[in-house]
Amino acid sequence: MSDSRKGRRPLVADKRYAAQPKKARKTKAKPKAKPKPRKTARRKAPARRRGGIIGLIQRLFAWLLRLIWRVVWRVGAVACLMLGLIVGYYYTTLPDVTELLDGRARGSVTLLDDSGQVFAWRGDQFGGAITADTVSPHLRNAIIATEDKRFYRHFGLSPRGIASAVRINLSEGRGPLSGHGGSTITQQVAKLLCLGVPYDPTVQTEAEYETECRRGTIKRKASEAVYALAMEAKYSKDEILTIYMNRAFLGAGARGFEAASQRYFGKSAANVTPAESAMLAGLLVAPTRFAPTNDLTRSQNRAATIVRLMNEQGYLSDAEARSAQNNPAELSEAAEARAGGYFADWVMSSGPEFFTRKTTEDVIIKTTLDQRIQRAADEAMQWVFENKIRDGSKAQAAIVVMSADGAVRAMVGGRKTKVAGAFNRAVQAKRQTGSAFKPFVYAAALDLGYSPNDTVTDEPLTINIPGSGPWSPRNYTNRFYGKVSLTRALADSLNIPAVKVSEFVGRDLVRQVASDFGLESDLAAGPALALGASESTLIEMTGAYAGILNGGSSVEPYGLVELRLMGEDEPLMGTGGGIGERVVQEPAARQLIYMMEKVVSEGTGARAQFGGRQLAGKTGTTQAARDAWFVGFSADYVAGVWMGYDDNTPLTGVTGAGLPADIWRETMSRVHEGVPLKPLPMMSPSQAGEVRDPSGGQREGGGGAVGILEGLLRDILGGGTDSGRERQPNVSGSDR
Repeated sequence: MSDSRKGRRPLVADKRYAAQPKKARKTKAKPKAKPKPRKTARRKAPARRRGGIIGLIQRLFAWLLRLIWRVVWRVGAVACLMLGLIVGYYYTTLPDVTELLDGRARGSVTLLDDSGQVFAWRGDQFGGAITADTVSPHLRNAIIATEDKRFYRHFGLSPRGIASAVRINLSEGRGPLSGHGGSTITQQVAKLLCLGVPYDPTVQTEAEYETECRRGTIKRKASEAVYALAMEAKYSKDEILTIYMNRAFLGAGARGFEAASQRYFGKSAANVTPAESAMLAGLLVAPTRFAPTNDLTRSQNRAATIVRLMNEQGYLSDAEARSAQNNPAELSEAAEARAGGYFADWVMSSGPEFFTRKTTEDVIIKTTLDQRIQRAADEAMQWVFENKIRDGSKAQAAIVVMSADGAVRAMVGGRKTKVAGAFNRAVQAKRQTGSAFKPFVYAAALDLGYSPNDTVTDEPLTINIPGSGPWSPRNYTNRFYGKVSLTRALADSLNIPAVKVSEFVGRDLVRQVASDFGLESDLAAGPALALGASESTLIEMTGAYAGILNGGSSVEPYGLVELRLMGEDEPLMGTGGGIGERVVQEPAARQLIYMMEKVVSEGTGARAQFGGRQLAGKTGTTQAARDAWFVGFSADYVAGVWMGYDDNTPLTGVTGAGLPADIWRETMSRVHEGVPLKPLPMMSPSQAGEVRDPSGGQREGGGGAVGILEGLLRDILGGGTDSGRERQPNVSGSDR
């Protein structure tokens, strides 16, 4: 069998298992194991060649890593050292927290009404220092939820917030640093502090300073980040939040959340509700756009978003969030009135500039405003325009209400009653007065001794005016009424009797009486003076009528009662107006009131009547009805109303006896709600007794000097009356 194996070809299996000899052949197995090392050597030779290249690469890569590490480590160390030095420098410049709470460049003006209640603010309002501990927890939570939800967990910078902001900006098609900034509250405080650079008015304007502080360059943002790190090292989180809450601008001149809370809600920031807190926090993104005094609905919608954020972040329960959503914040009464409107603007313009419009101090001004009367005037204006004026009309109106001593109680300078900084037609618009000027003509005559019962003939009249030719006034009705008393002439607003009386007593005297009563504008030089050809403002006219009510003494309308610095008791100045010198004798003023009462009870002013009160006044309409007036008074208040177009477009179908009288009645009826009836301080002709007769004698009860007056007029006018030469007048002042 062994021989047969010797003679056959070796099998593959024999070779495969040759390395595994039987135990009996152990001594012979060693030589057969020699191929194994050779086989291993053949496989490892190319591996060693590949390992050499990879090893070289690995060694080169390791060397590069070590080199980079050495460079980065050293650069990083230098950068950290420089950063630490800059942070340390900023750290040393940071003052105590209390010095950073009020950073205003301007002062504030707080205006009080006649009862001492705040009704308006001007300038940069700072409500007083608050802290993160003293404000309402809802307000603190609303600020954090809105501006920086990781505020208490980061070191002044939020890489996650920055990355998120960059992603949002890019997704919205803006640059990475345009739009959302990802700034933390600490970084925003750095911006508010302008990196510690104070405002210097000798170097730049406040607007330029604000622009510089808000620049959004990469270099500026890097500086703000470093400054933020310094603040984090210097102050606690609550101190940083305190600075933020005191310096943030929140619209309507409010600096800080205390001022904003007082401005919008009339309460301290310590007492605001979740809904109010959300509205205040919503102002941070865009104070002017979201100010509730500009658009309350928009502000409430923004606040609703803040409430949802507070709920999502666990600051409000579901029930609290629902309550805040269902009961959005509302403005205080003073805020609703848009910071005092026209009256506040007028008081600010009437006071000294360095304590009002350009004050650097915090000032308190007590005024004459009666908020009840102001609401009455606002409501009256709105009611008439809503119910008696056609839709789309551009006509304007103004109202002034004052006491007999000139203390202004209410002012409306236009149809939009809730405004600030708007054109004030009550004090800025000079308009022709029309027949509202006539009482001053009769005041001059009465002061000379004439009686309301004296008569004058209403007939065609032509006056030759040097350089202008003949002038022929006419009445509104184009009719003539013959011999009429002065009382009827005024009640029916007849033009020719007014011109005759003015010419008789002398235009210079009429002009002097009107000027002394407070009509300071240039008064017409010709005979049309008697028909109101001169211009005046509504506040001047109302003040002049107040002089008639108080018995014939001039008044200077005023609104400022007392001005003092905040925190001080002694006033720096007091009332800037009031009753002045006597213009006409008291009997003359009382008789004029009698004549003006007939205007309302029997004449052109009948539509002004209300409540069975004794009222006196005068209508006025200028040429082509470009201006319509009604000015009058009760025993308690004087009110003036003007109506017209800003561009002098004629009114359609409007005279002083119409819509202005309606506005006056609606205003005064509301003003007198709850006010006891009181008779006017007037004197009838029968009560006047003996009065002086210009002829030199005495007459009782204002007897008749008509013959003398008419005769003198014929001489004065040069040729008497001439109906054949009558033509269209330059001025028509009669009203119906």
